[in-house]
Amino acid sequence: MQIYDYFEKNKNFVNISFILLHQYTAMRFLLIITGFLIPNYLNAWGFYAHKEINRLAIFALPSELMAFYKPHLAYLQNQAVLPDKRRYIVKEEACRHYIDIDIYESYTKDIPEGWEQAKEVFTEDTLLKHGIVPWQIYKMTFQLKNAFQEKDIEKILKVSAELGHYIADSNVPLHTTSNYNGQKTNQHGIHGLWESRIPELFSEKYDFFVGRALYINDLRAEIWNNVWKAHSAVDSVLFYEKQASLEIPEDQKYAFEERGAATVKVYSRRYSSYYDNLLNGMVERQMRNSILMVASVWYTCWKNAGMPDLKNEQNIPELPIRKDKEEIADVSSDCNH
Repeated sequence: MQIYDYFEKNKNFVNISFILLHQYTAMRFLLIITGFLIPNYLNAWGFYAHKEINRLAIFALPSELMAFYKPHLAYLQNQAVLPDKRRYIVKEEACRHYIDIDIYESYTKDIPEGWEQAKEVFTEDTLLKHGIVPWQIYKMTFQLKNAFQEKDIEKILKVSAELGHYIADSNVPLHTTSNYNGQKTNQHGIHGLWESRIPELFSEKYDFFVGRALYINDLRAEIWNNVWKAHSAVDSVLFYEKQASLEIPEDQKYAFEERGAATVKVYSRRYSSYYDNLLNGMVERQMRNSILMVASVWYTCWKNAGMPDLKNEQNIPELPIRKDKEEIADVSSDCNH
């Protein structure tokens, strides 16, 4: 009777509890079943690759500059992914990560490298719609140079970390085309396959010794050269994925993996390896190019700033990594240059 009386007196509470438990169970089941329907890799290069590119760039610097950056390695790694996190909160952030070369070329074959000239040709709204990554990178080189001149340690590190992110993005072929996820060619998911799945599975066998950073005489021209180089690989990226799809049976193309609390459908190791081999080292080359480019831009900005002596700053305590919301509040919410 006591149990009956308890349920009778608290039946509303009990009913609500059962409803909530049922909803939780249903939601968890839904995540497990449909996890593979949601893109598994939503970030350029993936968080892992972005962190590795910034980390390895430090070791390509000349000794004097490496001595300054190396104590802040953890900060530069962690902040490397902040621009991707910001994309889901600041709507204007996305345009800084890509450029739809094919769309720009539909207007004119000549894309001005200068921001003001580009605005005259395309209008600013068009630029923000179809991506501004090379202009964003060039703008930030001035920010880094100024930070070096001012010996503003926190600004140097923050700009360096985020600059590394955008440079890495500009080396991804699928960040230079409007067909960024194969949606126009029935190749949905290719974005994450190329820039996240393959590096996560196989980067341990890649050769990341890229030599020493180089001084770049013309930063803007070099930034654009890298973008055009990445864009020239778009056809191969798409073609070889089509070939891999034809040659690997559908039931061997995907696998299931545990990701946190969910079971997700991912490209299988066999399929990813086959595609990587067809690309003949392209992912490795673009990662290497990203590492060397990041290091070379950092070095060039430091040299353009007059090579300030930072040796007295190399042993300062590691800067605290602030919460995302605090970082986001520091960033202008527009894409204006």
